[in-house]
Amino acid sequence: MWGNTKRFLYTGRICWSQNQKSVLAQLRKKTGYTIANCKKALEMHENDINKAEEWLKQQAQSLGWTKANKLQGRTTSQGLIGVCTQRNHAAIVEVNCETDFVARNKTFHEMVEAACKACMEFAKKEIPPETGGSLMKIALDSDTLKALKHDGKPLADHLALLIGNVGENASLRRAFCYKSQSGVDLVGYTHPADIASGSTLLGKYGTVLALRYKNKVSDTQLNLGKHLCQHVIGMSPNRVGIEGKDEPAKNADDEKTLIFQEYLLDPTTPVNEVLLENGVEVVDFMRYECGENLNDDTNENPNEDILKKNNDINDDTKGMRDDVKI
Repeated sequence: MWGNTKRFLYTGRICWSQNQKSVLAQLRKKTGYTIANCKKALEMHENDINKAEEWLKQQAQSLGWTKANKLQGRTTSQGLIGVCTQRNHAAIVEVNCETDFVARNKTFHEMVEAACKACMEFAKKEIPPETGGSLMKIALDSDTLKALKHDGKPLADHLALLIGNVGENASLRRAFCYKSQSGVDLVGYTHPADIASGSTLLGKYGTVLALRYKNKVSDTQLNLGKHLCQHVIGMSPNRVGIEGKDEPAKNADDEKTLIFQEYLLDPTTPVNEVLLENGVEVVDFMRYECGENLNDDTNENPNEDILKKNNDINDDTKGMRDDVKI
């Protein structure tokens, strides 16, 4: 009798293992969690893969918030800039972490992409059109960013999940959103330019430019948009400038007005001549550098230094909406 009972239990265990193998593999591939955790989730939910997956996400979220609370005081000086452009909408965001190792992690890239997509949705739905204005823009601070939703959850939840996965602190530092009317195109670029997550460009530097083309848009003008982005990243101007009102700096190396700077791709020609030759006007721009002004940043208003750098741009552009912090 005992021999038969023992054999029955032994045989049942083999059958369970064989039946579970495929489901366990599917769950682990789908979620990325350990075999032990996936097995526990399946056992708790009678092999229902959907319920097991949801339980794993809840556990990871809870663990993420616990870690986030423990690590929140640690400095996040590394990270990435994310840039999204789509017709007449654009967003540029900065997400920070503790180490460059995590900044190269795919999970971190997906976090930056999620933040960019949330900002793009915000730009489309929440930035109201302005009569007579060609360009609307708004700065988002850390708290506002955390409240934006992606895939039905606040970015704060996505951030906590990231912290739980990578095991170090991370933060949503700032973002800037654009919405343009007909006649103004938005272009974006990041450097280095070899990183991307979906439609989001990633890099240590990023910029968004608002351009107005005086003639029918050509391939040359489109390429110029990318080159002007590269120039803004490399030369770091703090304003567009107005012909006849602004004066160039005495020393070209000290020039911070975009139109008077030596063009990065041809230092013998100033930017204003390049724009005139190609029938292009720079309406506005925003440049982010990962970790810039970090030593002076209290994180109470992470956009403050950047907005000060770009305040003159608003004075240069007629019909524009002032920067708004919410």
